[in-house]
Amino acid sequence: MSDQKPNTPNVPAPPDDGQGAVIAEKQLQRVEPPRVYQVVMLNDDFTPMEFVVMVLQQFFRHDLEAATQIMLKIHHEGRAVCGVYTQDVAATKVEMVQAAARRAGHPLQCTMEVA
Repeated sequence: MSDQKPNTPNVPAPPDDGQGAVIAEKQLQRVEPPRVYQVVMLNDDFTPMEFVVMVLQQFFRHDLEAATQIMLKIHHEGRAVCGVYTQDVAATKVEMVQAAARRAGHPLQCTMEVA
């Protein structure tokens, strides 16, 4: 057997209360909730209303009634919020909507902005 001590790094010992008990230090960490983004669909004069309703149902999981109400808001006010998500999810939704619109030959635009 060897009389050498194993190589251990110089790590300071935890605080001791004088009676052999180790005192654990608790550090509070504040975790900020992730920023949320709203996905906004914009009106245009060429995309059929039925396509907008289908997109709202397929990508945002709105039922027919809610999708129709959002589509009408887009039509009358020029834009409407489709949903609120974290940044990565919102960016993915925007890309999926725009890809579907391109495949269908529609100029539908969708953006995201800080909620």
